[in-house]
Amino acid sequence: MNEKIETRSLGKTGIQVSPVGLGVMEFSGSKNGVFRFAFPYIPQEDKNAIVRAALDGGITWFDTAEMYGLGESERSLASALKAAGKGDDEVVVATKWLPYLRTAGNIPKTIDNRLQNLEGYSIDLYMIHQPRSFSSPEAEMDAMADLVEAGKIRSVGVSNFDAGRMRRAHVALAKRGLPLAANQMHYSLMARQIETNGVLDTAKELGITITAYTPLESGLLTGKFHHNPELLDKKPSFWRRRMQAKFDGSLPLVIAMEKIAANYDATIAQVALNWVINFQGETVVTIPGATKVYQAEQNAGAMKFKLSTDELAQLDELTRAYR
Repeated sequence: MNEKIETRSLGKTGIQVSPVGLGVMEFSGSKNGVFRFAFPYIPQEDKNAIVRAALDGGITWFDTAEMYGLGESERSLASALKAAGKGDDEVVVATKWLPYLRTAGNIPKTIDNRLQNLEGYSIDLYMIHQPRSFSSPEAEMDAMADLVEAGKIRSVGVSNFDAGRMRRAHVALAKRGLPLAANQMHYSLMARQIETNGVLDTAKELGITITAYTPLESGLLTGKFHHNPELLDKKPSFWRRRMQAKFDGSLPLVIAMEKIAANYDATIAQVALNWVINFQGETVVTIPGATKVYQAEQNAGAMKFKLSTDELAQLDELTRAYR
C-alpha cells in the first residue's frame, strides 16, 4: 500500500507532486545503440520493480526527457507504470524537449513523438531542456502555450535557465495567461549556486518550483565513497577529476549527516535529500535517480521525516562554501 505523502504544487499550476520524485535518466540504456555506452543496460523487469518501489514509497511523479536515450527512457517509464497498474490520473509525468540545433518551430512537430512514447500517459509538465537553441525564450514559450491550449500538455517548465532567462519565460507565458511551473536546476548540499546567482530568489518571487537534479552528487552524498575510498578507483578518470575536490572537503559533512541520520533511523542519503526538500520551504522538490530497487526505496524514505531547524542550519553552515 502507498503511504500518504503531503504533496506540493508545481509552481502556481495546482498540479500536485510528492516532494521527492523519481528521475529516470538511468532508464536510457539499451542493448543496442549509442546510449549503451553512456548508461548501463537495465532489463525492463528491473525498471518495473524500481518504479513499483517508488510508487509504494509514496512517490507520485516521474521525470524523463526526449534526450534520455532518444525516447528509450520515456518508453521504459510508460511500460513500468503500466506494469504497476497505474492509470494516467494516478501519476504525474514530466518530460523535456531537446533544443540543440533546433528552433521553437520544432516543438509542435515533435510533441506527438513524446506522447507516442508515453503510451497514453499525459505530459503534465513539458520543459525546455536547456537554454541553448536557435530561438528566444519568448518564441519557445509561445510554442509551449499553443500545446497547452491544444490539450497536448498540462503545464510548461524550463531547465537550466538562469534568472534573467527564467524571468523572460515567465513574462512570455503570463501574456498567454499561463504560469511558468518549474525550473529544473542542479541543487544539493554541495551545489548551492542557485542561492547566490539569483535563480532561487527569482523562483520564490515568481512562485516557480525548483526541481533539483543530482541531489546526491552522483553518490558522493551517500557516504559510500568516504567509507570505501577504493570505490573511487573504479570510477572513470573524468568522474574522479570532477568529484575529487568535493570529496576531499566533504568528510566533516558526511560525519555530521551520519549523526543526524541516527536520530531518524535513516541513511546519510536520506538526510541529504531531506535537506534539499525542506531547507527552502516548499520551493524545492527533487528527482534523484535509481538503478536498484533499494535506491528507489531509500529515496522515497527521505519523505518520511523532517529535519529540525537546528539540523537544517547545521548542514547549511557546513556547506556554505558550495554557494
